[in-house]
Amino acid sequence: MTDITVDTPRAKARRAPREGGPSSGRRWVMPVVLTVISLIWLFPILLAVVNSFRDYAYTAKYGYVSWGGFTIDNYKNAWQQADFGIHFWNSLIITVPAVLLTLFLSCCVAFVVARFSYRFNLALLGFFLAANLLPPQALLIPVYRMFRAITVPLWVSDSGTLLNSFAGLILVNVAFQTGFCAFVLSNYMKALPRELYESAVIDGAGVLRQFFTITLPLCRPALAALAVLQTTWIYNEFFWATVLLQQGDKFPVTSSLNNLRGQFFTDNNLVAAGSMIVAIPTLIIFFVLQRHFVAGLTLGATKG
Repeated sequence: MTDITVDTPRAKARRAPREGGPSSGRRWVMPVVLTVISLIWLFPILLAVVNSFRDYAYTAKYGYVSWGGFTIDNYKNAWQQADFGIHFWNSLIITVPAVLLTLFLSCCVAFVVARFSYRFNLALLGFFLAANLLPPQALLIPVYRMFRAITVPLWVSDSGTLLNSFAGLILVNVAFQTGFCAFVLSNYMKALPRELYESAVIDGAGVLRQFFTITLPLCRPALAALAVLQTTWIYNEFFWATVLLQQGDKFPVTSSLNNLRGQFFTDNNLVAAGSMIVAIPTLIIFFVLQRHFVAGLTLGATKG
């Protein structure tokens, strides 16, 4: 004789998993910790934004952690003293070609590493990645002497060498950034279905056609994410610009912030205003490409 159990509402309630438990009371810990860390991280930036709109005399009297003395004169004075107009143009001349050339060369290297298998496959990728393993300060003297010895036409550089030229600064940025981009793109390309390339070979597509019509369109999310990162890194680059450029009218916008510092006195509110002006282009690029940037990071994380 079999027992027949009837599922009453009370019985279902007893069998249902109970919410809560030992860990339910700690669910609020992680959001609170992340909020506190975010506020600590954002506090210097918010303090710089607030003080960039404040008069230096007021902050000198009442301190930086105070409220009042607001003005927009810092932005006007910073734009005039740092001559941001010409330096923004210099940064554009340096950043755009460097980013485009870096991404194109990285795609070429990554395609060869991911698409073809041979003995020195990983060695080639490691060779391009080696530039990112050394601090730039360790290569200062060799790079400086090399650029001083390489002669170029006068229309490229007034000095006749790669020193004090936009071309030299573009080349050094490309050399240091290509390895990282090639490493990221090679891992992304390895996850692409090989059936696509096999079908392309059957249809008579050569290597160049496979590269331009199959690989590059499928790598757009990863390229967008790298474009945002590379634009930010190259635009904010300060070390090589200071070393390789010798004329003030060729400095990028980050190096022009030195014009806001006095010999015996520095108006920190003026420097904060100049820093906010310098940060505007990168913020615009990030928010414009935010969707592609997040998509590229997410897809890159799920690829094998």
